[in-house]
Amino acid sequence: MQRREFLRSAGLATTSVVLARPSRLFAEGLASEGWRTFEVVTRVEVLKPSGTTRVWVPTPLPLDTPFQKSLPNRFDAPGGTVRLVSDADPDAIAMAVAEFPAGTAPVLTVTSRASTRDFAVDLVKPGQGGGEDRKRLAHFLHPTHLLPTDGIVRETALKVTNGARTDEQKARALYEWIVENTFRDPKVRGCGTGDIRSMLELRNLGGKCADLNALYVGLARAAGLPARDVYGIRTARSELGYKSLGASSATITKSQHCRAEVYLEHCGWVPVDPADVRKVALEEPPGQRPLADEMVARARARLFGSWEMNWMAYNHAHDVALPGSTGGPIAFLMYPQAETDQGRLDSLDPDSFEYEITAREIAARDADRA
Repeated sequence: MQRREFLRSAGLATTSVVLARPSRLFAEGLASEGWRTFEVVTRVEVLKPSGTTRVWVPTPLPLDTPFQKSLPNRFDAPGGTVRLVSDADPDAIAMAVAEFPAGTAPVLTVTSRASTRDFAVDLVKPGQGGGEDRKRLAHFLHPTHLLPTDGIVRETALKVTNGARTDEQKARALYEWIVENTFRDPKVRGCGTGDIRSMLELRNLGGKCADLNALYVGLARAAGLPARDVYGIRTARSELGYKSLGASSATITKSQHCRAEVYLEHCGWVPVDPADVRKVALEEPPGQRPLADEMVARARARLFGSWEMNWMAYNHAHDVALPGSTGGPIAFLMYPQAETDQGRLDSLDPDSFEYEITAREIAARDADRA
């Protein structure tokens, strides 16, 4: 989404229901079948309202993918109004947009449901994917405000991929370079900002997922490979033995996680996550594991071409213009956002902007109930 409002929006009542709608890796624990359904509830309260208050909450992808099917959302905004705004192509972004008049306590509750299944791409078998519309692919080659594709970004991308002949070789070279040269910095607020030019110019390659995976996406685009961030949130613990790669409880307020995808001609969109390799290295007990450690090496092999879907995807969007906002675009939409007549609130500051996100797995028969 390039600094524009969405193509489609639907006005809703205060309380409403809206319709949204390599292979051996599996031997290590991933299943090609078996959908799981999660219910994610986000409750937002603006503690210091002033004048008209607006709130924006991301909702799951407004389209189906091989790894996720979005189900109806429910919204509740007592005393205010709420609507769903979405744009399925190309950024696959949707959000609840609520507005509260002066004198009303701004509280918004968004209940989202999505079915997910573990996903891996067989990089050896040709012809299983591809065929993506060229115009749509071109969108994922464009620079964004924080993901430029010129200057030091392009210079780095060309250096890293020098000698690589195929798109897969280029994609792998970038992935291995990110894993080898970056590090997870626990001092970074939230998931990071994704300012990749500054990272390269300052030679500070530390950060979190929105930094490290954004660096992968920016370098891939600069190397001529369509790539995109996928913003989302972890919904459950990992079933693959990684304590660091899952939610530790039903409260997932701080479990946001950005992943990435790169497009390869012979197999289509391929999931990658070099940032989680670095997370395993730093956080997996007992901590500070070297890259040669067996668990880190296993994650490194798995996370080029495979995702465990204890995670719900929100969108691919950058430079997001929040509908109805008086402020400028935000770099990406992964946390709830809010503003009053005093301006945009800091979504990571609990003194003025409080929210809680919880998740639970539900039975398939319950998922069909509105």
